[in-house]
Amino acid sequence: MTPLVTAAVLLAAVTHASWNAIAHRITDKLVGFTLISGGGLLIGLAAVPFLPFPAAGAWPYLLLSAAVHMAYYALLMKSFRLGDFGQAYPIARGSAPLVVTLLAAVFAHEVPDRWAAAGIALSCAGLTGVALWGLRGSRPDWAAIGAALATGLTIAVYTVVDGLGVRASGSSLGYIAWLMAVQGTVIPAYALWRWRRETYARLRPHAGLGLLGAALSVAAYALVLWAQTRAALAPIAALRESSIIVGAAIGAVFFKERFGAPRIAAAGLLVVGIGLMLRTG
Repeated sequence: MTPLVTAAVLLAAVTHASWNAIAHRITDKLVGFTLISGGGLLIGLAAVPFLPFPAAGAWPYLLLSAAVHMAYYALLMKSFRLGDFGQAYPIARGSAPLVVTLLAAVFAHEVPDRWAAAGIALSCAGLTGVALWGLRGSRPDWAAIGAALATGLTIAVYTVVDGLGVRASGSSLGYIAWLMAVQGTVIPAYALWRWRRETYARLRPHAGLGLLGAALSVAAYALVLWAQTRAALAPIAALRESSIIVGAAIGAVFFKERFGAPRIAAAGLLVVGIGLMLRTG
């Protein structure tokens, strides 16, 4: 993984944690995700006339990814309703890299070497530590944990599907634009059906914040998709989940959730794991 790819994925991690924090900040989760998904739709539609059309071989992946993203959004909304941001976000993101490693080995024939495998395992241990610290002194909410784990499974699936799809597309920007345009129709359409004449009144108070979240969401995933055309899927997935540390910090600063020394130690494990993944030879 080159320094440029590493920098792109780390920037994606920051923007990803930021848009998830925005989604959590908007109390009505359907409002938040309608604005973020609808904003992605508008960005995608505005971009497609100026970008290459994805190759035919990419479309089965793109359509499957759009369907999996719908499940992801639904589960993420439920996770944020049931649990703290600083707990739900790390569990959802931290459970994905190991599954991505397995799926990438099976479907993309990418088997990590010993350094990358050790780095992925250590990073996942650190991510798990960030999540488990949120349970200290409280009774586990198994419904919230289950929703977050299910969210992590959808993340792993769409990560591999999109990794294969963007490589077949011929254009990472064209792929992300069409993906946003296709998947961005479902949640706004559902919200319009559910709220009908109240739709504008519900969305207007949060429009600015939600559209900012949409722009960050598109930027984050575009960076990841570009990186997936230049490096193996599993290390990128694990590196991207450094967003968990950013998310935990956001939870502590803006949502008054605990951070604590164990989370700092977990962040240290993550950094060491990233170093192992970037090691060559």
